Amino acid sequence: MTAPNATSASAAVRRRKTASWRSLFARTPDVPARPEPGTVTVRATGLTARRGDRTVLADVDFQVAAGEIVALVGPNGAGKSSLLAALAGELEPTSGTVKLEGHALSHWSQADMARRRAVLPQSHTVGFPFTAREVVAMGRAPWSHTPAAERDDEVIAAALAATDVTHLAARTFPALSGGERARVALARVLAQDTTTLLLDEPTAALDIGHQEAVLRLAADRAAEGAAVVVVVHDLGVAAAYADRVTVLDAGRVAADGPPREVLTRELLTEIYRHPVDVLDHPVTGLQLVLPDRTRP
Repeated sequence: MTAPNATSASAAVRRRKTASWRSLFARTPDVPARPEPGTVTVRATGLTARRGDRTVLADVDFQVAAGEIVALVGPNGAGKSSLLAALAGELEPTSGTVKLEGHALSHWSQADMARRRAVLPQSHTVGFPFTAREVVAMGRAPWSHTPAAERDDEVIAAALAATDVTHLAARTFPALSGGERARVALARVLAQDTTTLLLDEPTAALDIGHQEAVLRLAADRAAEGAAVVVVVHDLGVAAAYADRVTVLDAGRVAADGPPREVLTRELLTEIYRHPVDVLDHPVTGLQLVLPDRTRP
C-alpha cells in the first residue's frame, strides 16, 4: 500500500507537470518584427568549429544584413556549408559566437529561431510519402497559433507558384526528380517567410532557366528586406546577384566585399589553384568568371 505522503508527493509532481504543459501551450508565440534595411540579422565572431577531428572553420567573422545577398564561395572543402550550418545553429562552435538578431542562438527556442531564419540544406529527403504541398506547408508550422497562420493557404500557394511547382502539388515528394525536389524544398523555405534565408547550393540540381529563377527569387526577397546568405559554386552567379561575396579557403575568410573588389583574377587563381579569367560581358557589362583555358 502506498504511503499517504508518497501519494501526495506524486500528485504534486503531476500537478506541476500539468501546469508546466499548460503554461507551454498557453504561451503566446513570439512574433518578430521585421528589421530595418541594413540591420545585421546574423553575425558570427571569431567562429571556430570542428567536424570530428578536423577543423572546418577557423576564427571566422561574418555578418549579413537585412536587404542584402551575401554569396559564400570557395573550393570544395573550404567551409561554406559548415559556416551556413553554424549560422543556422546546426553546427556547434568550439569557440566564438553566433548571434541571431542580437542574441546568442541559445537565447532562442527552436520555434523562435524558425520564425526568424529558414534553412535550405544541400540534400532534400523526406522520410514519409508526403505530397509536395504538404512539404511546403511544413514551412508554415512555426507560425501556428499566430495571426500569420491565417495566411497559410495564400503563402503556400504563392511559394508553389514562385518555384514553378504548383503542378506538382499532389505528387509525393519521393517520386519527384532531383530538380523538382530542390524546387519544392525551396518553396518550403519561402513559405516559412522569415527575415533571414540560409540557402546551401539552391541551384545545384537545376537547369539553367530554373537556376536564374531561383537567384531572382533570392534577389526579390532581399529587395523586400530579407537577409540572404547563399552558397554557390558558380562565381558568375555570385558576381551577378550578390551584394557581397565572402571567399572561404581552408575554413578561413580569404576575402569579403563587393564582387568587383573580391572576384579578381589574382585572388581566384590563388584560391582555386587553377588559372582564372575575370572579364566583363560585352553587352551587359556584368562580370564573367571563367577558367583560363589558354594555359596548359
